[in-house]
Amino acid sequence: MERLEFARQLRAEQTDAERTLWHCLRNRQLAGMKFRRQQPLGLYFADFYCHELKLVIELDGGQHVDNAQDATRDAWLNAQGYRVLRFWNHDVLGQTDVVLEAIWQMISKSKHADAPSPPAPLPKGEG
Repeated sequence: MERLEFARQLRAEQTDAERTLWHCLRNRQLAGMKFRRQQPLGLYFADFYCHELKLVIELDGGQHVDNAQDATRDAWLNAQGYRVLRFWNHDVLGQTDVVLEAIWQMISKSKHADAPSPPAPLPKGEG
């Protein structure tokens, strides 16, 4: 029973983190970049994906299937020209501004983004 409860809690945390990041990406202008949720990329699905930047954002560190499969996934994404940012669920939920700053930093390094503005801090009580 403990394993089942742990799995439920982990899924709830994942759902909350996905919802929080999706809300931030949709409602805040990160250099005007559009992100898609659960985007298929070959055999894989990206939690969040920006076509203009070929930027993949994954939560809870990625798929966590096993080290060999994660390495294969990373190698394929890199070979296709995708850049990957990974965040732990608890960071998205507890340090949302830090996560958004890291995303903005990646966007600002892109040759496709023209002088992006950093995201404004979240209002108190949000995220």
